[in-house]
Amino acid sequence: MTLAETIFVDAGAWFALADKHDANHRKAAGIYPALLSSSGRLITSNLVIAEAYVLILQELGHAAASAFLERIRTSPRIARVYSTEAVESEAQAMLAKYRDHDFSYTDAVSFTIMKRQKIRKAFAFDKHFRTAGFLTVP
Repeated sequence: MTLAETIFVDAGAWFALADKHDANHRKAAGIYPALLSSSGRLITSNLVIAEAYVLILQELGHAAASAFLERIRTSPRIARVYSTEAVESEAQAMLAKYRDHDFSYTDAVSFTIMKRQKIRKAFAFDKHFRTAGFLTVP
């Protein structure tokens, strides 16, 4: 990983950071400080944030979910990309083209954002990122 790379952050990574009992917590917590301190950018989407919020809310409760939203909102290192009609149309076409894969709608929107912004890597534990041709961190 070069220091100036842009990394897309997926919901599974946000959840792993939040839940100390998650199987991927140690890996996530081990690499996240380096990602935050690098000169690169961290990008996530409004759909990923919504997905992570629900996971955290259901598993860890309202206080943890609210704290997650506040950390995202106030972090100068995390950029939020909003899904647009054009992005969603491209994502829907991707879902139709790759119906033999079980990509979620959020996955397809994430992949479309990554392709449009030429992002090669994702902080993710979801195998779908690798299936779609992206590299995952860690």
